[in-house]
Amino acid sequence: MLKVKKQAIIDFVRANQPVERASIYKGVKVKMGESTIRRLLLEMTPKLIKTHGNGKARRYSISDAYELFVPIDLKAYYNLLPEERNAKKFFNLELIPKVLSKAELFTKEEIEQLNLLHDKYTKNIAPLSSSEYKKELEILAIDLSWKSGEIEGNTYTLLETEALIKYKELAEGKKQEDAIMLLNHKDALDFIIAEPDYLKPLTINRIEDIHSILIKKLGVERNIRKRGVGVGGTEYKPLSMEQQIVEVLQQMCDLVNERNNIFEKALLLLILLSYIQAFNDGNKRTARIISNAILMENGYCPLSYRSVKASDYKKAMLLFYEQNNITEFKKIFINQYKYAVNKYFNLEPKLTE
Repeated sequence: MLKVKKQAIIDFVRANQPVERASIYKGVKVKMGESTIRRLLLEMTPKLIKTHGNGKARRYSISDAYELFVPIDLKAYYNLLPEERNAKKFFNLELIPKVLSKAELFTKEEIEQLNLLHDKYTKNIAPLSSSEYKKELEILAIDLSWKSGEIEGNTYTLLETEALIKYKELAEGKKQEDAIMLLNHKDALDFIIAEPDYLKPLTINRIEDIHSILIKKLGVERNIRKRGVGVGGTEYKPLSMEQQIVEVLQQMCDLVNERNNIFEKALLLLILLSYIQAFNDGNKRTARIISNAILMENGYCPLSYRSVKASDYKKAMLLFYEQNNITEFKKIFINQYKYAVNKYFNLEPKLTE
């Protein structure tokens, strides 16, 4: 019922903005008291609703960051065909400079949860010897290589990935490209472990370097693409002009370098490198590795994404492409950080799956 009440307020504000509170009291369609409306307006400010003026002159309108955080019924959304979703068909040039640059991506409660998990990770790794830490990191690297590959359609199983990375055993009946993709993941991870400060500061050239490791021997062109690309399952079309791609990549680098919160840095890289699609292939792989590099260089736990379904990851990403909505992907990020802290880098019994 609370969700219904909030949506009723949002709908009224959106249709009448800027609007004073007295008009909201009278005009909102769902029955609720004035005190409830005041409380819900406060809860939704500033992520969903913004205010203008003070006292009796105060007016309410929809926040610039509304699309980032508005709740969406994912099941209902994907029951629609791509052409029925009212999706954004083109890259939103205002997203980075006018929306994300001013938005706090996590709520206070979410930051508290993530900080507690980070504290737990710090305590977990404190007693580990270098060999114990390295062993845990190797387990995570195998899990990440497998899951990241699976998200991209790789057919190797987790056990086959482990045999490949540990013993260079090729799985029977699998494409050579699948094995190369997984080994490239491991090489990219080894690189960021050996060069922990490589992305300080984050630059386009250094992003290109990580991408080059991930696509070597796969017949993919290096560096920023010079022609348009399509994205399967959606009507969204990324930018096609190289100059524009470089410009928005620089905006992204500046935004990430300016942020102090490590979780925000990591999440911004995950969504924006995927959304920009700067390369002909390997964009989401590059996003996952570079996001982990930012976490690790600052002493935070990297993510393996092992427990997320590939289909859920793709749906959350498509939602950001089509609606610039971060809610589902943020849930994945928080849940995967929790999973990684509990599963890796500690001497306690492992999570059962």
